[in-house]
Amino acid sequence: MPEAQITPRTRRTRWGWATLLTAGALLAGACGGAESATPDPAPQGDAAAQADDGGQDVDTPTTEAPTTTRPLRSFTVAASGDLLLHTPVMASGQQNAGGDGYDFNPMFDEVRDIISRADLAICHQETPISYDNTELTGYPIFNAPRDIAPAIVNAGFDACEATSNHSLDKGFDGVKATLDVFDENGIAHTGTGRSAEEVANPPIYEVNGVRIGHLAFTYSYNGIPVPADAPWLGELLYPEIGVQAVLDRAHQLRERGAEFVIISMQWGNEYQQAPTEEQRQWAKDLLSSPDVDLILGDHVHVIQPCEKINGKYVHYGMGNFLSNQSPNAGLLASTQDGAVVSYQIQETSPGVFATTSMTYAPTFVNIPGHDIQLATPDRHPQSHERTVEAMTALGPGACDATPEY
Repeated sequence: MPEAQITPRTRRTRWGWATLLTAGALLAGACGGAESATPDPAPQGDAAAQADDGGQDVDTPTTEAPTTTRPLRSFTVAASGDLLLHTPVMASGQQNAGGDGYDFNPMFDEVRDIISRADLAICHQETPISYDNTELTGYPIFNAPRDIAPAIVNAGFDACEATSNHSLDKGFDGVKATLDVFDENGIAHTGTGRSAEEVANPPIYEVNGVRIGHLAFTYSYNGIPVPADAPWLGELLYPEIGVQAVLDRAHQLRERGAEFVIISMQWGNEYQQAPTEEQRQWAKDLLSSPDVDLILGDHVHVIQPCEKINGKYVHYGMGNFLSNQSPNAGLLASTQDGAVVSYQIQETSPGVFATTSMTYAPTFVNIPGHDIQLATPDRHPQSHERTVEAMTALGPGACDATPEY
């Protein structure tokens, strides 16, 4: 199947363009791979020339060309926690639409600006999406209305990954339906794929002239076997494939020209604020590699802390961004907490990037209605306090992330 460049789309904000590139588009220009740090060549001046004049060399005066230096580049990344559409969330979407279909847009009204101002905003779609809004279910098997996709776009997200323990809730057909809906709404995606080629060659996002690679893995498919007609989905189960295979995937992105690599991990123990030893060891192993720059964690439905390892960030769990989980459902109050987490990345020398800061906007899912509200010291103060405490739970010096409002 021929590869093609994904058409750039105007972000629904004033912040400009984001270009998405597939493997083929990059390889066509790179002929076998690009260096991860390739400065723009300086323009060449008049070179010294030689002429054959009876065997005598004739020197021609040379003019030295001025050198040019490309400005160091920078970009921002924003990410958030689980989009988990329980049946009551769908009911709120129906109510917003006046009973005719679903409208999830109002749920994102309060966080739209903070998501949209990032150069690259990434969502975690926890569940399958129905292509035709049939067989919709909200627990324990999930299948969300396709109307969530335009709401994701309108919220300011550029890309999503739908790699989770619920990815196979509707079998391989559900995987295909979800990605088809993403494609039709202009949402780039990584992780799950409709073919081995799609899984092996996730898109590279080009933002502000920087090529950003993104991978996604999960711990399990909730006991659902990997489909016989989609064995490549087994390559996303990180406990099965091991650390080296994940690092190999990151290195392949580097060979394709990615200058910064993000890995999304679906991991940890549900409803536990503390990351497991397994999570922390995986983070250490991945961030010890020069091929991995940032880890975004999801799954546990509560905020987990962040940590800085080798000068690079891991956020173990971003909580619930949209769900019906709450004490009303017999769960912890912290299941209503989430965050929009933002990272500032700066090129420190040609082709070398460092994440210079991490900030987070605490969020709270207001039930009923399921609108995502910002949590501040003055509004939803208990939620705000829980999130700040969770972010710093590994102690002073573990992570220098700061809240923003």
